[in-house]
Amino acid sequence: MSKPDFNLLVILDVLLTEGSVARAAQRLRLSPSAMSRTLARLRETTGDPLLVRAGRGLVPTPRAMEIRERVSQLVQEGEAILRPVEKLNLKQLVRTFTLRNSEGFVENFGPYLIARVAEQAPGVRLRFIQKPDKDSRPLRDGTVDLETGVVEKTTAPELCVQALFRDRYIGVVRKGHPLTKGKMTASRYATGRHIYVSREGFDRGPIDEALQPFGLEREIITIVGGFATALALARGSDLIASVPERHTGNLRTGMHSFPLPVPTPEFTVSLLWHPRQDADPAHRWLRGCVRDACLQDVADTIPRIAFPEHQ
Repeated sequence: MSKPDFNLLVILDVLLTEGSVARAAQRLRLSPSAMSRTLARLRETTGDPLLVRAGRGLVPTPRAMEIRERVSQLVQEGEAILRPVEKLNLKQLVRTFTLRNSEGFVENFGPYLIARVAEQAPGVRLRFIQKPDKDSRPLRDGTVDLETGVVEKTTAPELCVQALFRDRYIGVVRKGHPLTKGKMTASRYATGRHIYVSREGFDRGPIDEALQPFGLEREIITIVGGFATALALARGSDLIASVPERHTGNLRTGMHSFPLPVPTPEFTVSLLWHPRQDADPAHRWLRGCVRDACLQDVADTIPRIAFPEHQ
């Protein structure tokens, strides 16, 4: 069996990206006939047409669509391996990084992160965007450099992941709220009027599951899409917000926070990025800055409650 020609991967990557023999030939500075011959070799090698005629253009086959992302990643990793290693000069680095985060992350960790980046690399600009869903495509297509969040089954398996910190849910009410006085019990908490945070519009979660063994159920008055919105509503009403502790430290300033009177699981907030960025020195430096920012102490840490048995 003959060894495969790995040069074909580069040409296949361009063909699948351009979706046109003529444009691929122009990009690689080849003649259209040479590109057509190479496409024929690729079809013979893979055993698949790869690109087929549809009207005046070409469209990828299911097999081509399946391997397109992998081919692109292999080519980029190969280029990174063969590229000469350059010492990163942070003072001369000019670049904009896009970070996608849930509400609260920037408010808590952004000031330290921005100051750290500005001190070490004044030419670097950070662009923070909201995380409306758990879709991994922005990391895959390069429109997002880094993302923070909880790794779940739907997270793309090829992404690089590093744990940042552990977090847990706490209760938050306005100053002077009735729940600020007296012992907090599961019953007092559950019988209050609650705000539920869900980007997907769900009305139940881990806290509601934790209340079930007590025979209790929360009264959900309103459902919102983010922690900042929930805390703003709680600040101006008698509603109760239940939010991640570390993720919302600065957002909770001036409010009363308390540990939940029922045991709920902690969760890990992680840093995610695409493998194509893994070896990039500037990207690696920024990941270190984010990790350092998350190691900073968060004010207003709430004491924990031991749960030996149901109370």
